[in-house]
Amino acid sequence: MRKTPSLRLSNRLISFVTLMVSAAIFILFIGGTISVKQIGTEYLDHYLAGVVTAVDEELVNPEKAKSMETWLPKLLKASNVVSMELSSSTGPIYSFQSLAIIPDDSVLYHKTLPLQINKGYEISFKSVPPYSAFTYSLGALFSITAAIAVIVVSLLWGVVWLRKQLHGSELLEERGRMLLAGKLDNYSIGSEEEWPATASLALDNIIAELKDARKERSRFDTFIRTHTFLDQLTGSANRVLFDSKLESILQESQSQGVLLLLRINGWEELVEEQGSAVGDELIVEVGKQLNNIMQRYSDSVLSRYYQSDFALLVPQQSLKEAKSLAAQCLKLIEKINPPSSLDRDNWCHIGVSMFVSGERRGRLMEELDMAHRSALLQNNNTWSLFKKQQQLAESLGSVRWRTLFDAIFQQDKLIIYKQPTFLFEGNELVPLHLELFSRIKDENGVQIKASRFLPAIKQVGYQVKLDSAVLKQVFPLLSDPELNQHSFSVHLQVKSITNAAFIRQLRNRLLQTPRAQLQRLSFELIEGQVVTYLDAVRPVAKMLKSFGCQLVVEQAGRTIVSTHYIKDLNVDFVKLHRSLMKDIHQRYENQLFVRSLLGACETTGAQVIAVGIEKEKEFRLLKDLGVDGGQGRFFESETALYHRQEKISMPKRRSRWGK
Repeated sequence: MRKTPSLRLSNRLISFVTLMVSAAIFILFIGGTISVKQIGTEYLDHYLAGVVTAVDEELVNPEKAKSMETWLPKLLKASNVVSMELSSSTGPIYSFQSLAIIPDDSVLYHKTLPLQINKGYEISFKSVPPYSAFTYSLGALFSITAAIAVIVVSLLWGVVWLRKQLHGSELLEERGRMLLAGKLDNYSIGSEEEWPATASLALDNIIAELKDARKERSRFDTFIRTHTFLDQLTGSANRVLFDSKLESILQESQSQGVLLLLRINGWEELVEEQGSAVGDELIVEVGKQLNNIMQRYSDSVLSRYYQSDFALLVPQQSLKEAKSLAAQCLKLIEKINPPSSLDRDNWCHIGVSMFVSGERRGRLMEELDMAHRSALLQNNNTWSLFKKQQQLAESLGSVRWRTLFDAIFQQDKLIIYKQPTFLFEGNELVPLHLELFSRIKDENGVQIKASRFLPAIKQVGYQVKLDSAVLKQVFPLLSDPELNQHSFSVHLQVKSITNAAFIRQLRNRLLQTPRAQLQRLSFELIEGQVVTYLDAVRPVAKMLKSFGCQLVVEQAGRTIVSTHYIKDLNVDFVKLHRSLMKDIHQRYENQLFVRSLLGACETTGAQVIAVGIEKEKEFRLLKDLGVDGGQGRFFESETALYHRQEKISMPKRRSRWGK
């Protein structure tokens, strides 16, 4: 990849012009100095040659030779000759030495000239060089000084003018730098001052087309997900998505919940008599009422299982809550005014069944069908519960859950589990981070997974307390010298993100932690919550990224949403929901979903991580699809970060009759 130059275009041009002008001035100055010196030397040589000629001619006549002692010293003194010596092969004949202060001998100009008439004679001169005693004179060098001043002023004016002319190119270059830095949204439209204007307009058009292409890609990805996993009439999940979610939950340990099957009696006859439009209107109205109920339960799934069948999946619910849910559904459905061809008192029947982890999906659907038949035999709008040999035990009530959570948080007995996440680099697995999970123990010492107690946490409103307790254990891990080779990923819930006190406390902890340690910390947010509360998540995500932490969006694919949040939040990793990984090598619709998400992340820099890999075939297929990393029991199971055996001390119930 090409690197951008460190110097701006204007700085490079100004530096070049300044260097050229300075070099020209320097060359002219040095050349002028050498020329003046050379002219002075040639003048001195010419003058000394004239003295030698005069002496040579005087030596021819003996009478004139005697008179040299009178006029020659005056001539030499006037000519700045320090010394002169007339000599022959026999030795010195005549010498002259000035009485003036003799400068350094190395500064004097030495010259020896032979006599042309009197052969064998020569004269040696030591003279002061021309211009050596000259000093700066404003009058003499005014023209040169003025010329240099004019050049310098012109150069400064030219630099200012050049900067103004290149200001537009600097704006365009700065915009290019920001675009390369990923700030496309803030610099999508250029300034009118940018130059060249054609390049700026072309860049604006390209960015506009790129945005349209991204929106179209996001719409296309959403279209693929919608037509693959959603019912087109009601907008609820279809049978494929429902079965996938159910099988995923059944694989989780300690999972339990309730299944409901609602079937409209006589729907086929209604369509034949009054047309599909009337039937579709009834289906939409039923789906709307059921969806209102499902909004109260987290991780629930509403599906149009068949044409006139609705299936409901509500995990982590007890038998008592299942009966209440069935009664609520029936109460809302009875408010609907069905078409005249349907019996108002006998058109809707609900079958209910409970499930626990490890059961088969096919067997559960058979139980739902038998429960529905039992309700149908009663000849009125009602519901029926399939009675198993071993029905689920009643779960803790909200008061007991609250008491248990208070004891755990006060005694710091929250248990942290870890599971490594890897990146795929060729045939090697490179550790990315350790994802941390929270677990608790009840008063009997039985360990409870987060998937089971999180609904109770939300019910009693303790999401902030849970996240605070987890972070309280995580930050010391960053400074532990035994764990300095590991990175950690923790979960944050949207309730905590929207809590100002929690964010303020989190910011203070981040400020107190060295940046090198924060670069080993990642925060995971649930995709559905991120999209729903995007405006609240955006500033928190920006804060976490500014501290050097990584941002991870988990459970991607659990709900059908747009992927624009990946670019908006600058997400580092997107973790696929584990329900998509179950036998993905046999489910082409899940493969299509993974491909669409990979395409959505291709231009954002986000990497896609597959969660819940348990088979080698799943692992091989995901690598072939281009997934960047993986996590699951195929690589390593969850293990406790610290092994604790303590039980939770809970206050015992008081007998109202005790003393």
